[in-house]
Amino acid sequence: MAKDILIKPIISEKSETLSESLSQYTFVVNKKANKVEIGKAIEDMYSVNVTSVNTLVMPSKNKTRNTRTGVRKGRISTFKKAIVTLNEGESIDYFGDV
Repeated sequence: MAKDILIKPIISEKSETLSESLSQYTFVVNKKANKVEIGKAIEDMYSVNVTSVNTLVMPSKNKTRNTRTGVRKGRISTFKKAIVTLNEGESIDYFGDV
């Protein structure tokens, strides 16, 4: 069930600074999942205690790229993002022992 709710973690400069300073972690989640389900899924998958969950729906964007055959136009679909705050002193290790 947790794998149906959590799609992937977001690893970017902003999410890294949030995790280092405020112990907040960012995930792409299922659009139909609510905050309670997201919190329980993270607690089950990573065995940590979740303090709060903030969700937001990122809007779609138009993208263009230039190729040899001309300009290609496309669209990035919408997705739901969750910012999860953990208890003090806890952390999530995305990469394991890499």
